[in-house]
Amino acid sequence: MKIEKLPSGSYRIRKMYKGQTYTVTFDGKPTQKEAVMAMAKELEKIKTAKVNMDFRKAAKSYVDMKRNVLSPKTLKEYSEKINRLPDWFCRLPISDISQVEINKLVNELSCGRSPKTVRDYHGLITAVMGTFYPSLRISTTLPQKVKSDPYTPSQDDVKKILEAAKGSAFEVPITLACYGMRRSEICALTIDDIDGDIVHINKALVQNEKKEWVLKSTKTTESTRDIIIAAELAEKIKAQGYVYKGYPGSITHYLERIEKKLGIETFSLHKLRHYFASQMSALGVPEADILKMGGWETDHVMKSVYRHSMMDKEEKAKREASEKLRNALFS
Repeated sequence: MKIEKLPSGSYRIRKMYKGQTYTVTFDGKPTQKEAVMAMAKELEKIKTAKVNMDFRKAAKSYVDMKRNVLSPKTLKEYSEKINRLPDWFCRLPISDISQVEINKLVNELSCGRSPKTVRDYHGLITAVMGTFYPSLRISTTLPQKVKSDPYTPSQDDVKKILEAAKGSAFEVPITLACYGMRRSEICALTIDDIDGDIVHINKALVQNEKKEWVLKSTKTTESTRDIIIAAELAEKIKAQGYVYKGYPGSITHYLERIEKKLGIETFSLHKLRHYFASQMSALGVPEADILKMGGWETDHVMKSVYRHSMMDKEEKAKREASEKLRNALFS
């Protein structure tokens, strides 16, 4: 171990442990044995301090450690999850948490929450425990995933909504959502992002931990993309001089009001991405191109929607074939 002499006349040793440098200083020059023992004692103190902190403090420390690498939205979600965890668990010292406590927590969280939400909570807990108490082996039985088919709005319902929104402040953002854009992407657009009939998507507007709306990079690398929109829509945006000026949540609330007024099934703005994928599939656009246009990182959700479109095509083909056979047999 290297022993360094400082300008003050004292000595120091340094050691990197789990990405962080720890220092021990000495008034006089220590022997190698003394230096090694002193550093071992210092690291043991660090480990003990980490293990003795309660879960809430450990979880907040974990979020702080990830602050520069996670998106504002993810940090906000982590902080909200920490605040919603039951107090009895958050007050437990890390060293007192075992598989028993985690099982009890998961069982409690499973009441009134979806399997995905419970799994998200468990993911955060295991990440925190893995950082501050890595010797604990966690093997939890989690609620079984529920397979759900993503809802896809019908062509008729989308047309009704666009007709109802015509002339309102929400016409443009709702129409852009039909091109597969996320709400966060739409609300981040400026007039400079519109180049003729091409929309350059390169940022997103999301809420941070303080519930402030901030700009960040797009959700994934694949989300940064260019989309071609109708010339009429591009001209409308250029004429008004902006894409959307309002509060992001207002688009969601307006859509809900329109759906109720029209008497159609209520769906979120995000479901218009499913509509987009479905329409592209029905038009025969290759799967890889739909992925790029929608900015999907994986094809999981897109394929679910695509599968529905294929099923609709197959059903139509079967009915047409059945009708031809009926005509041949009974005409």
